[in-house]
Amino acid sequence: MIEIHEKPAAGSAIRLHDNDNVVIARTDLPIGAKLEREGISVRSQVQAGHKIAARAIKKGDPILKYNVTIGFANADIAPGTFVHSHNMEFREFDRDYAHAQDFKPVDMVPESERATFMGIVRDNGQVATRNFVGVLSTVNCSATVVHKIAEYFTEERLAEYPNVDGVVAFAHGTGCGMEMTGEPMDLLRRTMAGFIRHANLASALVVGLGCERNQIKGLMQEQKLDASDRLQMLVMQETGGTRKTIEAGIAAVKAMLPDANRVTRTRVPASHILVGLQCGGSDGFSAITANPALGAAVDLLVRHGGTGILSETPEIYGVEHTLTRRARSREVGEKLVERIRWWKDEYTPGRDAQINGRVSPGNQHGGLANIFEKSLGSSMKGGTGPLMEVYRYAEPVTQKGFVFMDTPGFDPCSATGQIAGGANLIAFTTGRGSCFGAKPVPSIKLATNTPMFTRLEEDMDVNCGTILEGTSTVQEMGRIIFDYMLAVASGEPSKSELLGLGDHEFVPWNIGIVS
Repeated sequence: MIEIHEKPAAGSAIRLHDNDNVVIARTDLPIGAKLEREGISVRSQVQAGHKIAARAIKKGDPILKYNVTIGFANADIAPGTFVHSHNMEFREFDRDYAHAQDFKPVDMVPESERATFMGIVRDNGQVATRNFVGVLSTVNCSATVVHKIAEYFTEERLAEYPNVDGVVAFAHGTGCGMEMTGEPMDLLRRTMAGFIRHANLASALVVGLGCERNQIKGLMQEQKLDASDRLQMLVMQETGGTRKTIEAGIAAVKAMLPDANRVTRTRVPASHILVGLQCGGSDGFSAITANPALGAAVDLLVRHGGTGILSETPEIYGVEHTLTRRARSREVGEKLVERIRWWKDEYTPGRDAQINGRVSPGNQHGGLANIFEKSLGSSMKGGTGPLMEVYRYAEPVTQKGFVFMDTPGFDPCSATGQIAGGANLIAFTTGRGSCFGAKPVPSIKLATNTPMFTRLEEDMDVNCGTILEGTSTVQEMGRIIFDYMLAVASGEPSKSELLGLGDHEFVPWNIGIVS
């Protein structure tokens, strides 16, 4: 387990572990700035969030942050030197997976003392945090139609249905020109089925073209879906084309709205919350403030019986051994390793992909040199509890506690898989300032630093930069985030919802051949 300091010590640089050979600049530092606690002076300008050598590092030595290897020196590095991708290299190193060696059961809060929220209980026992009607396309060819149907239902037209949060289209760029059988088609269909069945959709309309590979009939049969008043289908080539299908779709949704509106919120246990954990636009403070704070909130949620879904497989690579050690069994740990190996050996060889080392320009500017360093912070979002299960993309999440789902690092695609798996809330940390929403679930945004929070306050929900400033601890911020999760799950709109984000973030993972 990665040791997390509750409150970074005061000073111009932050030391994260006694064994580290780098420290982190708290603010922009000029040449000659003295790091009193380290007994050194800075040899060049260093931006906030970036690394400084705390002692002499020889060529080939590991660079240690949180006492975890994040790269290797490609030259001798003198104390006080700026450390980044120019003088550290990314290369493989052996990691001891030690499956289940550090497993500890969760210390659960007594049931009578567990937190609650105001949720919408469905007939099948699922609990929703929002109440939408969904319109899904089987193929890109029906994407315009589903958007036109959803766009008809303006705020004014939905005024007589105050308990309906909206009508939302879920269109995508695939469904034809793809493999007809195997994992690519299975993945698309289980993603669609996960949304159709999602607690946050009161009803759904599925629209196809008619000649696509992802046929509605095949989707329904394979995913064991049955037509009903709450699940209807339209095929454009049978309905009469674009205009007539839009009209028929509007009529179908109109018929669904009265029933969708007949819901009330009731008090339910926090165990019904499944939160998808996301990060984007990460920076050098992500691993110090927002990510460990979100991890502390997840630890709380899990103790209250809820579920946290960590994902983005490329963004745990290099620190996956810190998760396998906490797995509840060797089998669970091996599932995670198998997914890592698939990415490395089958999916990305020879590609300039993130898991092979390089992170985005924004990550680089924010102080992250490579994927090992990014993964160090990303993995913290899952908290410190045991890893209970590992899922493939968009598989239904049934295990309570801290779990992992195999997804890409691309945020809309990753969140789509989590929502298909049952996530009814998204918590998203950012240092550079990602602006994100993911209908039909609410998203909350957690800022790693105060300057960015101030610039993008309309998009950011919680400022975790107070940890950096010493006015709150990681655990205190974790409690704030947990309480905010309960409020948003109860219906309080998040910043992304107030801005109307989330209409274009349905992005099923396309892993197959396009032909």
